[in-house]
Amino acid sequence: MGLTLLWLVPLLPLVGAILNGVLAGTLPRKMVSAIGVGSVGLSFAIAVACFGDLLALPPESRRVTQGLFTWIQSGDFHAEVRYALDPLGAVMMLVVTGVGFLIHVYSTGYMGHEKAYGRYFSYLNLFTFSMLTLVLADNFLLMFLGWEAVGLCSYLLIGFWYQRPAAAEAGKKAFVVNRIGDWGFLLGIFLIFVTFGSVDFATVFTQAPQRLAVGSAVATAIALLLFLGATGKSAQLPLYVWLPDAMEGPTPVSALIHAATMVTAGVYMVARCHIFYLLSPPALQVVAIVGILTALFAATIGLVQNDIKRVLAYSTISQLGYMFVGCGVGAFASGIFHLMTHAFFKALLFLGAGSVIHALSGEQDLWKMGGLKAHLPWTHATFLIATLAIAGVFPFAGFFSKDEILYQAWLRGGPLLWMAGVIGAFMTAFYMFRLYFLTFQGRSRVSEEAMHHLHESPKSMTGPLMILAVLSVIGGFVQVPILAGGQRLDQFLEPVFADAVDLAPAAHAASAAGAEVGLMVISLVVALMGIFVAYKFYVADPELPRRLAEQMRGAYRLVFNKYWVDEIYESFVVQPIYQGSVRLWERFDAAVIDGAVNGVGRQIERGAELLRLAQTGYVQVYALILTLGAVVLIGYLALR
Repeated sequence: MGLTLLWLVPLLPLVGAILNGVLAGTLPRKMVSAIGVGSVGLSFAIAVACFGDLLALPPESRRVTQGLFTWIQSGDFHAEVRYALDPLGAVMMLVVTGVGFLIHVYSTGYMGHEKAYGRYFSYLNLFTFSMLTLVLADNFLLMFLGWEAVGLCSYLLIGFWYQRPAAAEAGKKAFVVNRIGDWGFLLGIFLIFVTFGSVDFATVFTQAPQRLAVGSAVATAIALLLFLGATGKSAQLPLYVWLPDAMEGPTPVSALIHAATMVTAGVYMVARCHIFYLLSPPALQVVAIVGILTALFAATIGLVQNDIKRVLAYSTISQLGYMFVGCGVGAFASGIFHLMTHAFFKALLFLGAGSVIHALSGEQDLWKMGGLKAHLPWTHATFLIATLAIAGVFPFAGFFSKDEILYQAWLRGGPLLWMAGVIGAFMTAFYMFRLYFLTFQGRSRVSEEAMHHLHESPKSMTGPLMILAVLSVIGGFVQVPILAGGQRLDQFLEPVFADAVDLAPAAHAASAAGAEVGLMVISLVVALMGIFVAYKFYVADPELPRRLAEQMRGAYRLVFNKYWVDEIYESFVVQPIYQGSVRLWERFDAAVIDGAVNGVGRQIERGAELLRLAQTGYVQVYALILTLGAVVLIGYLALR
């Protein structure tokens, strides 16, 4: 019964978006909340029912499609609006609707005093619909529709407070940077259609191993073009620069973008199109290299940032890098596992940060916080759980998912890739507990004015925090590698990645349980070391970071200024394009195009001025001209 209602999962948020959008400003706030939150809540309930029905089917039959109508029909080509549900789509659907629902509930408290309340929920519902369309699409065109729609919604939500110049610029930056990645994704779809004559997943993925040889140029081109799209949506090198600036949007929007929707789209797409990457070992290697470089690069920047949301933004970029490392070594299920657990604790971190910002009347500077543990007990407890999870401490969810990626990197990528991942894990534990200690521990650095208004958030905000905290604790137990039958997520996703068994990179090391436990212990020790160093720096000896920054002033300035990447892009990419466009406008558009059009107009005007001389207004003149014309015509005919 549930599977027959699959089409309602994306439709309900769309209906909510239309109602709140069309009637924005006329509906009372309670009605806006009921429509906005209720539509996603019903969508989640139906998603759970669909998941239950899918789970009841035999593993080999766990793929159900539901066509709605023909979208494009041109000759032999046709594309349908058709949704498909398989284990991979089910995981994504539950993450989007489940975490998205909690963020919607949280928003009723956080945005309760916002004037454009209806517009906000309209955008939020539209974002949910777009992501659900992306993950449930049964063909590349419908996926691309959802892909572009989440980009549009990110622009609308990041720039929600468009009166602020920084928010407007951040929205435009996200939109423009993603156009670069989307250009690659679109070219990849074109190449897929030219190669296979279809954009349907079932047709393309079935024919790919038969028509493309391993390592073929076409497979590599398709995989790399699709990955270019993924680097834009999932904020990887070199297209990551939009995501830190996306913090200008409301904090619940940050949670939705970073945890449940947009940035996970690239990881999902690579996993969905895994067959192309397995057919192209060079492309698979590119995915792993870009992922690990991004993980380390973003982690170093996160070490010294002082804005609470920016630290979390760089942590998202870094964690997405780990997901791509999992996909890049052929362990796609491991990448999706980390995507799922990351959705729990990253949503919790952002919503917890929002609770802190709400309590401090908008303050986001870590150095103007401190000692908030006693004032915000529920926010503190849930935030600590999320911090332990992302740091990879046992038994929290991030421990299992991060360590599985590191283990797969050791097996299939080699010790160097594993070591880079461990270094990134150390930095993650350090900068996340740096954020935690500066916010909740030590002496208070809160201003007197903010202290007067300091209070715990309402239940509409703390309720979602508690649920996400529970998920951040138990979420990893769906995949306990050392227990027999413990890898339930792997087993559930097996039908999707069954074709990866023969094509996946071979393991370079023994896969004994003892080796896996040993690597997990090393990873845990490294995480605890990161926590200890953060404690030493920011609790035991708070002056130590300042002294170290002075001793390593050059390196500190380099990392604090984010390697001046934005400035480099501005100088060597943005300004040359802008100046070139201005010159092209002045020298070609204005001089040649406008000159040609205006020149024709001027010649017509001059001709009209000459003809106007014949318009004297005297009947005698007109009669004379008529007579002369008749004489000339008669003379011409007589001479013939």
